[in-house]
Amino acid sequence: MRYKSLADCVKDLERHGQLIRITEEVDPNLEMAAIHWRVFKKGGPALLFENIKGSSFPALSNLYGTFERTDFLFRKTLPGVGQVVQLKADPSNFFKAPLKFLKAPFTALTALPRKAWGKTPVEYGKTSIDQLPLIKCWPMDGGAFVTLPQVFTLPPEDKHIMQSNIGMYRIQLTGNEYETNKEIGLHYQLHRGIGVHHQLYNKSDEPFRVSIFVGGPPAHAFAAIMPLPEGLTETTFAGMLAGKRFKYKTKDGHVLSADADFVITGTVRKSEKKPEGPFGDHLGYYSLTHDFPVVDVDEVYHRKDAIWHFTAVGRPPAEDSSFGYLIHQLVKPLTSTEFPGIRSVNAVDEAGVHPLLLVVGSERYMPFREIRPEELLTQANHLLGKGQTSLAKFLIIANGEDNEELNAKDESAFFQHILERVDWTRDLHFQTKTTMDTLDYSGDGWNAGSKVVIAACGEATRELSVHVPSLPQSQVYSNPKVIAPGILAVQIKSFTDETSYQDAQALAYALEDLNVDAFPLVVACDDSGFMSAEFSNFLWAAFTRVNPSHDIHGVHAFVEHKHWGCKGPLILDARIKPHHAPPLEMPKEVEQAIERFFKKGASLAGY
Repeated sequence: MRYKSLADCVKDLERHGQLIRITEEVDPNLEMAAIHWRVFKKGGPALLFENIKGSSFPALSNLYGTFERTDFLFRKTLPGVGQVVQLKADPSNFFKAPLKFLKAPFTALTALPRKAWGKTPVEYGKTSIDQLPLIKCWPMDGGAFVTLPQVFTLPPEDKHIMQSNIGMYRIQLTGNEYETNKEIGLHYQLHRGIGVHHQLYNKSDEPFRVSIFVGGPPAHAFAAIMPLPEGLTETTFAGMLAGKRFKYKTKDGHVLSADADFVITGTVRKSEKKPEGPFGDHLGYYSLTHDFPVVDVDEVYHRKDAIWHFTAVGRPPAEDSSFGYLIHQLVKPLTSTEFPGIRSVNAVDEAGVHPLLLVVGSERYMPFREIRPEELLTQANHLLGKGQTSLAKFLIIANGEDNEELNAKDESAFFQHILERVDWTRDLHFQTKTTMDTLDYSGDGWNAGSKVVIAACGEATRELSVHVPSLPQSQVYSNPKVIAPGILAVQIKSFTDETSYQDAQALAYALEDLNVDAFPLVVACDDSGFMSAEFSNFLWAAFTRVNPSHDIHGVHAFVEHKHWGCKGPLILDARIKPHHAPPLEMPKEVEQAIERFFKKGASLAGY
């Protein structure tokens, strides 16, 4: 289906039984997000909230709530886009199988944006910020946010649409020090295209105009987060994935997306900043309050049948996990071209994406001698020097030649493969005092922390255990639990201050007799029951809470010419620390309040 608008998409989903209308009045303060989460976790349908307290506009969430529905949304266009991507990866594919790629030229025709003349649908009416659905998702959030914005900018002195950048940068609509209807907050992070534009405007006398699109065909929101190669703009990708050219119009110096449901236009203050946040984010914690740019609001446009498109962000998996799923489908053909020798890459969704990157690479440098990580390190450095993968905190890379079936997407099997082979005296490679993801608060400063590469290859050298080991009684640790083969969780004292690092060192001494072949990895934590209950708990809690340079310890650790390693098990100190951001929790009273929507006869009865 090639959707002309978000309303067109809603009708299609409803026809196919994939959407529910919620007719009862709902409070945008926490209730809408709580409802969204309950339905999402059940694999439920898209939700159209028709009666929102304080706003006359309906709102849509859970549009991409399942991988199956995401495939359904783009069922007519995704194959053609995939062909274009494959041809970009290797143009000779067309000559090898011309019939297979017949759709590609027609898909490419939809890539060129088209300027609209006359009045566009989004210019139907004007409203104000306070009339929008002001959705607050978590109790400590600083205010209402746009959670699926498409933020459009052009560089100064260049008004050609092909030079534009569209990114999904957080927009705070209310709260903090923002003057309602006049100011909004603009939050963007490292490695974002808008930052380049901002720097250029700071050197220019030209006002830094910005347009924020909300809604439109489902392809438009996805285009805003798609990591695109140089020379391909979000407007061209949006056109291809939507199956119709991206229509735009310039008005009063701003660019409007003709098919968007809403467009907020404004001007970024080049140097002035205001506090933005907190905000419950996709790592499962709050991103805290920091100073970010301010936008002076000019106009808020909307179409006749406008629908406010939103999602509720939180501990993964979440609705935005479908973005990662779709990205993986599209960029998989490009992996070997962009990263020679790499077979599969998995930015682990359950760990919050950037904290943990699993990679299956190749070790081919010197096959005539005993294998050791060499080419794997080259490939790891390539990933750490490229775009979004450069934000990885833990990069764990294995040699695909050791197991032809190994796939980075199978996290538990991947960890078992690594732990059967890893040599902690050799295979740890740290970067200290470097940059980290803006939303990761495990480091020693904002955007500051460390990274570690773990590269392992060769034959399996140990047999991992799945049985809780018989350990001597100790005041240092308690309640040992097996997370997975070779991974042991133990509880130690809560982390209170800098002296608490000594507890992890004491644990290393207490575990000197633990068999490294049975348990090469130990996770020190606050609650070993939670850590071991599900493998996803381990992926989330361990890798979002560990700063490699500070929180990796080892049994029989040593330093040799600035290289750190250990001869016994490696220890990850995954305790919650005072400088960490608080985890997200929905109040019980909100959970109780939304029960009315799920009772017999209510809109969501059965969910």
